[in-house]
Amino acid sequence: MDKVFLKKIENYSIDELKAIYSEIFAEINLGEKIKKGMTVVIKPNLVIKSKPESGIITHPFVVAAVGILVKEMGAEVLIAESSGGPFTSTTCKMIFGSAGYKDIAEKYGFKLYTDAEHGIVNIKNPLICSELSVIRPYINADFVIDIAKLKSHCMTGISGAVKNLFGVVPGLMKPELHCRFPDENDFVKMLTDICEYVKPSLCIMDAVEGLEGDGPTGGIKRKMGFTAVSENPYALDFVCANIIGMVPENIKMIKLWMDKGLSPKSLSEVILNDNIEKYLQKDFIMPKSKNTDMIERLPKFLRPIANKLATPKPVIDTKKCIGCGKCSESCPQHTIEIKDKKAVINYKNCIKCFCCHEMCPMHVIDIKRLKIFNF
Repeated sequence: MDKVFLKKIENYSIDELKAIYSEIFAEINLGEKIKKGMTVVIKPNLVIKSKPESGIITHPFVVAAVGILVKEMGAEVLIAESSGGPFTSTTCKMIFGSAGYKDIAEKYGFKLYTDAEHGIVNIKNPLICSELSVIRPYINADFVIDIAKLKSHCMTGISGAVKNLFGVVPGLMKPELHCRFPDENDFVKMLTDICEYVKPSLCIMDAVEGLEGDGPTGGIKRKMGFTAVSENPYALDFVCANIIGMVPENIKMIKLWMDKGLSPKSLSEVILNDNIEKYLQKDFIMPKSKNTDMIERLPKFLRPIANKLATPKPVIDTKKCIGCGKCSESCPQHTIEIKDKKAVINYKNCIKCFCCHEMCPMHVIDIKRLKIFNF
C-alpha cells in the first residue's frame, strides 16, 4: 500500500514548511536515499511567466524549504523546468526571475538550469510513446523531486504530480505531442509514459494555494491550506483528486492508472497519516470542459452527435486580446492566426487541446460549450 502524507499549513512560511517536510522525510528515511554528493533535480510547475502569488506556479518557498533540507543531507540542488513557449536560456532566466526562483537560488545556494539543452530518449515498454525529447537534467537523473501545484485542468481534469512532468519536454515540442496524440485517451497514455521514464523518487503537492475552475492558468486562485507528499505520483494525484471532489474513475488519466495497476482504486488502499475529511475542498469549481455524464445515459446512436455538440472549445475575447501571438505559437495544429492585431481561431482543425487557453498571458481565452451542457 502507498503512503500519502497530508499536512495542514495556511501560509507560505519557509520555517513551517521545513518543519513539515523534515518530519515527513524522517518518516520515509529520505536521508538514507539521498547520498552525499548526489545532484537532486527539483521539478516545479512553472507553466508560464507568473508571480508566486498567482496560484498558478509552484510557490518558490515550497521549493526553498525542500531544497534546504536536501542540501543538509549533503546533496546539490538543481531546479530544472521547461515552461510553455520557446525553450531558450533567455526564457528560462526570465521565467525563473518572475517566479522568485532566482532569489531563492542566490540565497540558499541552489542551481537553476538555464542551458536549454535537451536530448532524445527511448522509453521502455511504452503505452504509446516510445521516443521523445527531454531536457538535459532529466536524462539519467540521480534523484528527482517532483513538486507540483494542485490545480484543475481543462484537458486532463486535474494538474498534479504526473501532469507536472510534461514540463520535462522542451518548450515548443509540447504542442508537437498534442498534435501526435490529439485524442485525450492517447494523450494521457503519453503523460504516463513520461512519468514512467522520469520515475520521480519523491512527489510533493503545493496545495497551500491552488487553482479551481478553468486551470491550469486561467482558473481562480483558491486557498486550500495543505501540502501532500508521497513516493508514488499516481497515489498522490489519486488522493488529491478525492480532496477536490473529483471522482477518480471519471478522470481518464486516473482511470488508466487504475487499470494498469499504477494507482490505488480506493482510499482504503492508501495509508494516510491523517483524516482526509479535514482536507476536503467543498464546492471546488470544476473546469467548464469537464465530461458530462448525461451523454452516457443517451441511446448509443445519439452519443456521437451529443459528444460533438457537448465538446467545449476555446473562445477568444477579441476586445481584450492584445495580439501577442502566444496562443498561435503554442497551437499544435497551427489553427490560430493574428489578424488586425487580434487572434483568430480556425475551428475546422482545432483539436480542443486548450494550449491556447493555457498559454495566454492575458487570460482572455475562455472555455465555452453549448449552454444546454453547462451543468
